[in-house]
Order: sequence, then structure tokens, then C-alpha cells
Amino acid sequence: MAKKAAHTAPDNGSDISTEYSISQLSQEFDVTTRSIRHYEDIGLLSPNRRGQTRIYSQADRTRLRLILRGKRLGLSLEDSREIIDMYEPGKTNIDQLKKLIDAIQLQRHKLNQQLDDISKLLKDLNQAEADCIDALKTNGSQ
Repeated sequence: MAKKAAHTAPDNGSDISTEYSISQLSQEFDVTTRSIRHYEDIGLLSPNRRGQTRIYSQADRTRLRLILRGKRLGLSLEDSREIIDMYEPGKTNIDQLKKLIDAIQLQRHKLNQQLDDISKLLKDLNQAEADCIDALKTNGSQ
């Protein structure tokens, strides 16, 4: 379990002064430090620096959690960035939610198409196998 670097207050999402190291976030979310640095390189995360040390805030931690959730849902990093960047504290964020729903529906459509394609391929494989078995039986009896 990752310890917090600066404060020991419980993580309820309200302590914006809580700080995390890259290794703590890596352990907590079971991702490599290289992945986290990649998200930083492409501008998805913006940790503060103390010399060469990256210091991640609660907001960075939340963004990382959302990035990883987007990946699990099959969203591209660019789609995740667009949706995450739409968030505005204190607002209803209806546009953000609509964008997320659109992305989810598009991903569901893609997956259903892949499922249909796989089902057709399995049917073709079963038929090809059955044809081969029939041919072996026919050729074996001669």
C-alpha cells in the first residue's frame, strides 16, 4: 500500500495538498513509472518538480485514475484527454458527460462489430474443419 509523501490525512479526495511520488502512483495503480512519464510527456499529467523529483498532486492522481479508466474502456489517450480537459469544477459538466457517453457508445459499437466478425470467423473455421474431416473420411475409405 502506498504511503503519502507529505501528509497523512485520509484520502477522501478533498485534500488537494497531498503529494505523491511517481513510485507511489505506479504501485497504487499497478502501472509502470515509464507509463506515467509517457502520460507526462504527452501532456496528460503535469507534476511539479523539486529538482529532478516529480511531485504529483491529488489532481494528478485523479487524472491518472481517469486516464487508466479510459484505457480500460478502450478509449484512446487523446479521447481521454479531451473528456478530462472538459471538466470544470462547480459546473454541471453536461457536455463532458455527453462526450463520454458518445465515446462509450462508439466503443460499444466497435466491440459489437468485432464480436460479429469473430462469430462469423468461428463459423467459417468450424465449416472448414468439418470439410477437412469429411475429406479425410472420404479419402481414408478408398
